[in-house]
Amino acid sequence: MSHPGDAAEAAALATAAVAVSLGKSLTVATAESLTAGMVAASLANTPGASGMLQGGVVAYQNSVKASVLGVSTELLDAVGSVDGAVAEAMAEGARRACMADVGISTTGVAGPEPHDGKPVGTVFVGVATGTGTGSFEFSFSGDRQSIRQQACEAALARLLDALEGVGYRS
Repeated sequence: MSHPGDAAEAAALATAAVAVSLGKSLTVATAESLTAGMVAASLANTPGASGMLQGGVVAYQNSVKASVLGVSTELLDAVGSVDGAVAEAMAEGARRACMADVGISTTGVAGPEPHDGKPVGTVFVGVATGTGTGSFEFSFSGDRQSIRQQACEAALARLLDALEGVGYRS
């Protein structure tokens, strides 16, 4: 039995996401801040990922969120980087930049210090599809690596949910 923050759980979620994505001929792109590529790497570690993973952007700094992903600097200035609307804009930016059916993003505070007034463990996952965009807020506990691993798992789980909810492409 795997536990939250367990690499085996991320691998199982990635395997399922790749299978559903391939089964529906859907492509995926990532935009990651606190996970810094862990979501894309989890997908890429899965056989068959080359048939669905378009690419990903590690947008650790707000300047990259703005210039590469198109997140509004006004939004970043108003709410900081750890926010649901920012996660949504990041996911949309990844989807657009990589020409993917689904964009998934992570932004949050891995610690050890709070960031943008948000406590350690605050994480937002954004999901963008052709039918809309949404975000999910999480509050994780543990050390920096554990929070990053839990955020990766949460993103993969939200990706899997989104893929299962998206219709087949014609």
